[in-house]
Amino acid sequence: MSRTNTDTMEVSGGTPLAGEISVRGAKNLVPKAMVAAVLGDQPSTLTNVPRISDVTIVRELLELHGVTVRDGADGPHSLVLDPSRVEQATMGDIEVHAGSSRIPILLCGPLLHRVGHAFIPDLGGCRIGDRPINFHLDALRQFGAVVDKRPEGLQITAPNGLTGTQLELPYPSVGSTEQVLLTAVRAQGVTELRNAAVEPEIIDLICVLQKMGAIINLDTDRVIRITGVRRLGGYIHEALPDRMETASWACAALATGGEVFVRNARQVDLMTFLNVYRRAGGEFMVTHEGIRFWHPGGKLNAVALETDVHPGFMTDWQQPLVVALTQATGLSILHETVYENRLGFTEALVRLGAQIQVFTDCLGATPCRFGRRNYTHSAVISGPTSLRGADLTVPDLRGGFSYMIAALAAQGRSTLRGIDIFARGYENFLPKLEGLGAQVDLR
Repeated sequence: MSRTNTDTMEVSGGTPLAGEISVRGAKNLVPKAMVAAVLGDQPSTLTNVPRISDVTIVRELLELHGVTVRDGADGPHSLVLDPSRVEQATMGDIEVHAGSSRIPILLCGPLLHRVGHAFIPDLGGCRIGDRPINFHLDALRQFGAVVDKRPEGLQITAPNGLTGTQLELPYPSVGSTEQVLLTAVRAQGVTELRNAAVEPEIIDLICVLQKMGAIINLDTDRVIRITGVRRLGGYIHEALPDRMETASWACAALATGGEVFVRNARQVDLMTFLNVYRRAGGEFMVTHEGIRFWHPGGKLNAVALETDVHPGFMTDWQQPLVVALTQATGLSILHETVYENRLGFTEALVRLGAQIQVFTDCLGATPCRFGRRNYTHSAVISGPTSLRGADLTVPDLRGGFSYMIAALAAQGRSTLRGIDIFARGYENFLPKLEGLGAQVDLR
């Protein structure tokens, strides 16, 4: 895992990023594929694994539950997971990880199938909006689980086993869809999930489960039908590349007036992003080895943008792109429809000199859950503006990367505190920055 021995960085801005970086497996798939291995009775092999802290945390959680995890033929970039001796970890051991990850809730279904009970401590993750676990618990209850709420966490059992059911999501949540998939594949009977998430990482997880022996049908109307099976085997799977990291570096190239080749980036997962990138004035070239992104010179274009579930514009893409839009000519309009609190990062950009106004109104046509609920979930970005260095504290993973982009695009020096969070989702973050010519110093 890529870690720093400090949480503060000095950034000297004004230098275009130029060079090449590589992306590995998606942060939003790899930990879930690791959890899926618990469902099998044979070892699984996962390749293209990034060296990030989220993977380390899940590895430790699985080992606490009796899963043997070792590096594969590709060193730490491949994992062999043997679940043959799965057991329930002690409450004290699990509580060590309380607040560090939201993965424990996804372990419920696999553990209920394998050992009959599961304990879930307090959950962590980036604080970017309301991420209630109520649906996870309600879904588990519909499968036949019993949830006992205790001061230290949740004790979940399945005294009569788990049985297939019919569910419909009020919103196509990725986490809720993952919960249903990981629980339904070994439940007795058929499960039908309506209004499911269909992100590329969900499809890749379905591929993992199908390799293990699951029977899963995906309809075109966001309906997933899972026929439960009595046993699952192992899998051999290469994780799809991380489209969030790819977009982050692409926006860094655009905001700094640079050029970055992202090796292993995959066009099919980025088509919506690439369209907006081109509309904003950025250029890219797709090759069989990756995608090259660059600022072609001249003016960037203001755009109107709405985030949405796949195949819409991903919410994790908007934060780094907003930084680039501060350099576009005219008024760009952003409507965030996925997380209600994701625009808090713009306050720091304003301190850097950006002209951004946030609104509680829905500045877009996409149906939105946050309208008339007093959430600042729309923004107007006026540009181009000259950014200047400032002191910044990283709020979350994607917002923090956006601060980094802004500091690199600004004139003068900036101080970023809390950079350790980058280890959650960006492998070799500092070496990549330095390899692109960024002037950074740890403190």
